Amino acid sequence: MSAAATRLASNGLALGGLLFILLVFAVSAAAPWLAPYDPNAADPVLRLGGIGTPGHLLGLDAQGRDMLSRLIWGGRTSLVVVIPAVFGACVLSLLLGLYAGYSRSRVSAVVMRFIDILFAFPMILFAINLATTFGPGIITVTVTVLFCALPYVTRVVYAEVRAERDKEYVEAARALGASSFEIVAREILPNVMTSVVVYGTTLIGGMIVFLAGLSFLGLGVQPPTADWGRMVGEGARVMLLGGGHVATLPALVIVAFALAFNWFGDGLRDVLDPRD
Repeated sequence: MSAAATRLASNGLALGGLLFILLVFAVSAAAPWLAPYDPNAADPVLRLGGIGTPGHLLGLDAQGRDMLSRLIWGGRTSLVVVIPAVFGACVLSLLLGLYAGYSRSRVSAVVMRFIDILFAFPMILFAINLATTFGPGIITVTVTVLFCALPYVTRVVYAEVRAERDKEYVEAARALGASSFEIVAREILPNVMTSVVVYGTTLIGGMIVFLAGLSFLGLGVQPPTADWGRMVGEGARVMLLGGGHVATLPALVIVAFALAFNWFGDGLRDVLDPRD
């Protein structure tokens, strides 16, 4: 464990990504105490106040709401949606990928054709259908992110299981009379978990950007809840009115947070994946 931590610490990008992730988690958790203002409190007199406006370090948006406070609270939205969605996708992907990869039945082929359909289906259209049926909100956007992440992780698990199922240690377990469930749970699962952890961590970055896109289109968390993607959308409408910071600041945070997960995921791969 200490050797793995040393290798991770020696990777500057991975360590920087981890520290930034921890910073966002800490700031989001302490939002009620760190945010200088209520994120929804508006001061129309100071609307579109720029960076450095007295009392408002990062300025104000088009409604006169403090940008720093909304950025802090907006991190909560991304974490509450993306982390559970990707975790749920990883759990479902393990179940589907382990079964489809180890089994040679027709059902396993049906499972993978379903995954192929998810790959081909436009997730924006899926989000629109969900929002139309159930209304936009946190639950709807979480389900959308989950189904968007599901086929990617399932493909990884499926490929790993297919590569492992005919190896000598699996054949030895079969020869000793182990059941299919015991082989999958005791022999194959531990060997695919590393790939799931690494890929799931990296995927979080992509799903943060995807969530921001949904919110930008009005399909994510609804106002007045602070959300980075919606803040970009609101800022885009006032770019020519002196509100460039309204869109630029949350966009920079989204990019930085997504990159942090990508860098940390790459570092985990270097540390945990024995093939590297």
